[in-house]
Amino acid sequence: MSGDSSWSHRVEPEVTAAALKDLRAPLGVYSVLGNHDWWYNGNKVRAAFEQNGLPVLDNEVAEIKWRNSSFWVVGLADLWTRPQRIQETLAKVPDGSPIIAITHNPDIFPRLPRNVQILLAGHTHGGQVNLPIIGRPLEPSKFGQRYAAGHVLENGHHLFVTTGIGVSIFPVRFGVPPEIALLTISSQ
Repeated sequence: MSGDSSWSHRVEPEVTAAALKDLRAPLGVYSVLGNHDWWYNGNKVRAAFEQNGLPVLDNEVAEIKWRNSSFWVVGLADLWTRPQRIQETLAKVPDGSPIIAITHNPDIFPRLPRNVQILLAGHTHGGQVNLPIIGRPLEPSKFGQRYAAGHVLENGHHLFVTTGIGVSIFPVRFGVPPEIALLTISSQ
């Protein structure tokens, strides 16, 4: 979703969902909604995604069976627009099970318990601008540049923040190219 200024236009969720419906992954495709989705109409966005075979996890979990075992994808609601039910959502996962959590905003990372091995997030767009020496002058995070982009390892937890493909507020990217990240996650 994007604003209604002269440089951008809002793309209806049905159009976006139809464009994404052919995404395929060997173990499934899952999504979470972000602040702009909810500011627009989160229920409409969710319905469009799910009608096109793209499950949305909003404080919900999905068991992924793989090679005679399983792991869990835990979708945590958007920090800015939805109630955070981290403990309640994680309680739906059997004790000792591997967890990959997904959410829109990486600022929840320090609040995750030790049983969450990795959190995947977006939201920041990498600040959209990353200047030599100065860094990212604007970062939509209470942690500044700490969770702006890429891989972060803190207290035994992994976080990966993608810079995504779009822009927010200002139609500019400098030093932060759009990305579609492909991660390989392996057990130890």
